[in-house]
Amino acid sequence: MNEMLSFAWLHDAVTWLLAPALAALLLACAVALVEAGIATGERLYGLARLRATGDIVRVQTVARHRLERADLLARIPPMLGLMATIIPLGPGLAALGKGDPAQLASAVTVAFDATVLGLVAGIAGLVVGKLRRRWYEETLEAME
Repeated sequence: MNEMLSFAWLHDAVTWLLAPALAALLLACAVALVEAGIATGERLYGLARLRATGDIVRVQTVARHRLERADLLARIPPMLGLMATIIPLGPGLAALGKGDPAQLASAVTVAFDATVLGLVAGIAGLVVGKLRRRWYEETLEAME
């Protein structure tokens, strides 16, 4: 029993991470929507304007920054989703052990929702990144 009590602070600290992780996932979904909009504008107008400048170094710099953003969006939200999936399952399973399946059901719902949010934002980042990579390669090839 003393052993369990000595690690109670760890459980409290990890549980505290759930709300920020869920907030970050919601923010990541919003960023994914914004990035998709920016990518659409890029494809329709932005790349042609960049190409018209004839400045290959500027195109490479813009491409690097925009691809880095998309790559981060593709990688971080799925990790946050996994984190927000696992955190509520501990208390949910403990509640099941105490005969409270309703709390487990609530925890599993939060876990699945977090997983979906992480995957949605990550997929959006992956798609935007792949499209941008192709578009910038085509733009740079046309400029050379």
